[in-house]
Amino acid sequence: MPECGLITCSQKPVPLRGISVDVVVRGFVADVVSELRYQNEEKSPVEAVFVFPLDDEAAVYAFEGLIGGTRIEARILEKKKAEQEYEDALAEGREAFLLERQKETSDIFSCSLGNLPPGGEATLKLRYVQALAPEADGAVRFVLPAVLNPRYDPQESAGKGITKLIPRRSKGQLPYSLSLRATLESPYAINRVESKCTLTPLNYVAQDRTNAQISLAEGHQFDRDVELLIYYEEIHKPSALLEMGKTGAASGSLMGDPALLLTLYPSLPPSKPALNAAGEFIFLLDRSGSMGCNIGGGPNSPTRIQSAKETLILLLKSLPLGCYFNIYGFGSHYESFYPKSIEYTQQTMSESLQRVKELDADFGGTEILQPLQAIYRQPFQEGHPRQLLVFTDGEVGNTDQVISEVRRHSSSHRCFSFGIGEGASTALVKGIARAAGGSAEFITGKERMQAKVLQSLKRALQPAVTGISLHWDLPSGLEAKVVGSGPRVIFEGQRCLIYAQMCGQHQSSGATEGSVELQYTFQDQTIKETMKFPLQAQETGRLPVHLLAAQTLLQELEGADEEEKRRLALETSLSSGVVCSQTAYVGVNTELGKPLQGALVRRDIPLALSQGFYSAPMPRACFLKKCVLSAPASMMCASPPRFHSSGAALMSFSAKTTVDLSPGLLGVQEDQEFDSMEKESPYLSLVSLQNADGSWPLGTGLASILGLSEAEISSKTPAQVVPDAWATVLAILWLHSNAAEQMDEWQLLEAKALRWLHATAGPQLAECVKAGNTLLGSSVSLQALGL
Repeated sequence: MPECGLITCSQKPVPLRGISVDVVVRGFVADVVSELRYQNEEKSPVEAVFVFPLDDEAAVYAFEGLIGGTRIEARILEKKKAEQEYEDALAEGREAFLLERQKETSDIFSCSLGNLPPGGEATLKLRYVQALAPEADGAVRFVLPAVLNPRYDPQESAGKGITKLIPRRSKGQLPYSLSLRATLESPYAINRVESKCTLTPLNYVAQDRTNAQISLAEGHQFDRDVELLIYYEEIHKPSALLEMGKTGAASGSLMGDPALLLTLYPSLPPSKPALNAAGEFIFLLDRSGSMGCNIGGGPNSPTRIQSAKETLILLLKSLPLGCYFNIYGFGSHYESFYPKSIEYTQQTMSESLQRVKELDADFGGTEILQPLQAIYRQPFQEGHPRQLLVFTDGEVGNTDQVISEVRRHSSSHRCFSFGIGEGASTALVKGIARAAGGSAEFITGKERMQAKVLQSLKRALQPAVTGISLHWDLPSGLEAKVVGSGPRVIFEGQRCLIYAQMCGQHQSSGATEGSVELQYTFQDQTIKETMKFPLQAQETGRLPVHLLAAQTLLQELEGADEEEKRRLALETSLSSGVVCSQTAYVGVNTELGKPLQGALVRRDIPLALSQGFYSAPMPRACFLKKCVLSAPASMMCASPPRFHSSGAALMSFSAKTTVDLSPGLLGVQEDQEFDSMEKESPYLSLVSLQNADGSWPLGTGLASILGLSEAEISSKTPAQVVPDAWATVLAILWLHSNAAEQMDEWQLLEAKALRWLHATAGPQLAECVKAGNTLLGSSVSLQALGL
């Protein structure tokens, strides 16, 4: 049985007093300044170590400190040199600070402040920029991550992951506070801002609503992610920004030349997947113990595994006839439903549906590399492009290794990934999608997983955009070089960012603008989009376009095994100031008159226990009499999850302590009560009844959901209409009338059903809809059904 554990809640003094964040969001780019305020109230000098998450796409480009009234600007150096300089400073009794990215992942940073004297104060200031992506409803999403779940260490690792060393505090017990102020700037009017955190009212600075300010309400603790959903008007308009190069940087270099950012929304022709669409769909589901945690943080919110199971049911019902599929579950080990992908038929769908309902979060840790390797060893189905959909809470310790494995097979499949719950690794979830030309989604708070996943399945069912090329029209003497490999896949409704270095000198005095034509092939059609941009470069102060271009290049170079590319990555990091795995920032107070005396005391800054951690229902696998607990252990909801009573202090155990975990002591529901919690909603029950070809059978199950008897339904069947066609019309009408809020989830189901109806009851469809509305008391129009 896999081990589970509890982490002792450290009550040692915490020198971090507060975090202040100032963010400027310009369109799709966020420029962030984060200040960490420290005060040492102990009698000895301390070293404060703060490990925190950042988004995988954040480009950290500056670090400075104010210590004892002295401002110290950190330098970016090769990591080993920076670490040595920091250690030397500590040994000499000098104040110093170090910022570095963790080796195995790009979304965890550590900040060390050493030799802070007794009574001393210090402020460390971190700067980064980040490109923001729109949500399905058009909102631009900015997240300040706070939740850092311990990353599971693979079996072959030494088990010394840095996240396991972080002390944790219960909600409301963090000794430091957070304040955040956001300034929003846009060429388009700002409609509104939404958040699951409490905000001050939106304050418009400009009459045209293109400039606004908003803040977190006072009293917010840094115990959950801060998310801002910014709604612009005319969000889908493409835009271009040409930014001047860095003063003093060499001409011909990325930082010295002007840089162009193109934000594009290609208008793809509508594409509906065919009834017998080709494809091999492999679903890789995280079944580790942490999937037993709640998504929303409250006792009434679904667990991650429950939501994932419901999503898999919808996916299975949405697949087209004739495709191939398989389902893998992974944790400390993995297993698949079938030895290899099988054809999607009524029988295989029904068998898989039953097995999905029996899944649980009972596989222990999070070993994702082995199942990926097993999937890639499977032979391909000729004529069926492989699509991989990965569901995980993203708590792994070998992120870079996993991404490299996906990248090695990127030419043979597309990968769509879904990060579940706060704290999911953005490096893992975004990294594997980026490596294999797919898309990444995150499900947090009260969001339903199903809508986002089904949207991605729609993309997976679309033909991929191919033959993407850029054709520039620039004045003589000016040349554009795309930074990185450029866009590989474009989906309908997705924003596409392209960075280009503008080389040479503009020699035509009359030309004031340039243009670029994006050309690609989609469903055997050649499509072109032209975009113009002014040649007068803007001065943007912090060079966000250059920094994001450097980050894009680094993401590609660091994933390569070639020594030459690693060398180029190091050069790019040092010249741009954007931190990578090979570099770090270090600052030393060289003006200290007298070296500090006394033993240096290390203080690790605590983080919050993630919400929903203890409120997760107990998986069936955890109804055991005994469980071995180990210390020190991660706070990850490993199998089985950890528990505490409301208001009770966290328990800590010595190594290999045996504890009685009988249901009576834990207050856990009995098996039959647990089963009642998992009963399907009428909506999901209706979905479960649908056949693989899209039809619904007329029977007692459907009649019960409709609130009618089977005889009543049969007696109202229109003439010359087969019973299953009549039942299918009624099922569709019920969905429109009773599950309209979930329409994004069942649109593919409806599309299958309507195709089947057109082939089965085409001439009578309008009559069936009219009769169905009369029987159900609904008023769904023919237009709503696309008829």
